[in-house]
Amino acid sequence: MNTPKLSRILLLAIGSLSILSCSESNEPAVSEDPMAIAQAIHERVITLDTHADINTRNFTLETNYTQDLDTQVNLPKMDEGGLDVAWFVVYTGQGELGPEAYRDAHANAMDKFSAIHRLAEEIAPEQIEIAYTSEDVRRIVAAGKKVAMIGIENAYPIGGDLSNIEKFYDLGGRYMSLAHNGHNQLSDSNTGERDGVYWHGGLSELGRFAIKEMNRLGIMIDISHPSRDSIMQTLELSRAPVIASHSSARALTDHSRNLDDEMLLALKDNGGVIQTVAFGTYVSELRREHWAAGGSFDDAPPATVADFVDHIDYLVNLIGIDHVGISSDFDGGGGLAGWNDASETFNVTAELVRRGYTEEQIAMMWSGNLLRVLDEVQRIAEEIQSEA
Repeated sequence: MNTPKLSRILLLAIGSLSILSCSESNEPAVSEDPMAIAQAIHERVITLDTHADINTRNFTLETNYTQDLDTQVNLPKMDEGGLDVAWFVVYTGQGELGPEAYRDAHANAMDKFSAIHRLAEEIAPEQIEIAYTSEDVRRIVAAGKKVAMIGIENAYPIGGDLSNIEKFYDLGGRYMSLAHNGHNQLSDSNTGERDGVYWHGGLSELGRFAIKEMNRLGIMIDISHPSRDSIMQTLELSRAPVIASHSSARALTDHSRNLDDEMLLALKDNGGVIQTVAFGTYVSELRREHWAAGGSFDDAPPATVADFVDHIDYLVNLIGIDHVGISSDFDGGGGLAGWNDASETFNVTAELVRRGYTEEQIAMMWSGNLLRVLDEVQRIAEEIQSEA
């Protein structure tokens, strides 16, 4: 067990002894401190963040996540904040279409896959391990290690070859978004809202085949970046539940990366989950408006953990707690006052306790809902493969 979590347990033990001492001295019993309750819950639940970007320069033998680098996520910060599972993201920015550009994009993706495997298998195998299933997650956490999982942000690197999806799956990719910020060969992007220009009216024909292939393999489809039409078509087409790996509620913050109520209700019907994202301009309407007007972020109040949990409250009230999770987008623009890196992860649990969420509900949002969807996606993949 890591030192910060051990310290929290010792604090709880001291608090319990103080309560007993008061009782034995015939003084009124002191109710347990909500902060101590939150600390105990945080220790017991599996905390899982579905979106942490990486730079492969931080995955070398000389410079890596065993050190407390100037990154929002690394192993020391995960230890300090009690974050158990980080989904490291194989991100590729959108570029031109065509054979040469596809080769470059594929090489970028392979470099990031290699970096994650290097950390877990060569640099720090005693501290972190890659998980491919929910059972892996629970086993690795029980063994006292951190968990790495792999998400793919932008399917652009598959080029025109759908066999690359299986290649990425074999390397550990367990969710993938068809697009990022910019239209590509598979799907329109949310960025089409800027000028109203779209290429496909949602999904391309290749994108539809990609969805079927992801269903067949057991890769969760991520709808956080594609266009609204693409998202709605995906929800209709996918045989398995999908996820939004890092999005929030558009009703509270009117950003094209957030999901509106109709999309959220369709996601609920699909059985999927939205991983509420701790990104300032996605959870604070004031910061979004200030940014959209060309203002400096330094001139606007920072978004806070309370703003973030406001989105969680809204989502829970609209679609139910079974469909809501948590993500940071650390090292990709995410971060709030109070949860600005993995070392401050406990503050999210503390705010959820303050809002009245139970341990069972907090466990669902931190990891249970996402892992349930992963299980269902993998179960449906087995069905599809047996049918074939």
